[in-house]
Amino acid sequence: MSEDVVAMVRELYDRQSIHDKLIAYCRGVDRLDRELLLSTYHNDGIDDHGLFVGTPEEFADWVFAYHSTNQTATQHIITNHFCELDGDTAHTETYWMSAAMNVSGTPLTLRGGRYVDRFERRDGKWAIALRKCLIEWHGRPGELALPEAARKAQNSGAAPRRDRTDPSYDRPLTADLSRMGLRALG
Repeated sequence: MSEDVVAMVRELYDRQSIHDKLIAYCRGVDRLDRELLLSTYHNDGIDDHGLFVGTPEEFADWVFAYHSTNQTATQHIITNHFCELDGDTAHTETYWMSAAMNVSGTPLTLRGGRYVDRFERRDGKWAIALRKCLIEWHGRPGELALPEAARKAQNSGAAPRRDRTDPSYDRPLTADLSRMGLRALG
């Protein structure tokens, strides 16, 4: 392969490795998976979430306590992603949205913002060295669009969990074939 092709493949690999860490971060927070969440940071990394600033270990303690106490479910979703590579450093800006089903008060809250990160490649592995979480909007929609009974029916094939019993950890992923042909209107 030419040097240009090798450089292009390396750049694509680096970008994908960084994106994979962002996805793992969201999954780690939503599944309350401490090991996965911590794998997205360097051990000496810093997370600045505005109301919290500290190490990855301290962040995991704080965010899991907050979400476990105040929500029954969360989804962190990343969208637009900008990545500026500079050798073993990358500066990224990643738009995010989160939805949370609350224990009390308003049933559902929505927020959006950006993760502004400095990733570093150390010993061949990319991870977050510094994160700043910026919240740019938040809101509380009105009534739940999906009644509880309909939500339970929709999840009857695979119930979401906030730990490693979530179906996303199943290997191999299987389906209950006795449910084939099921058609329900909500």
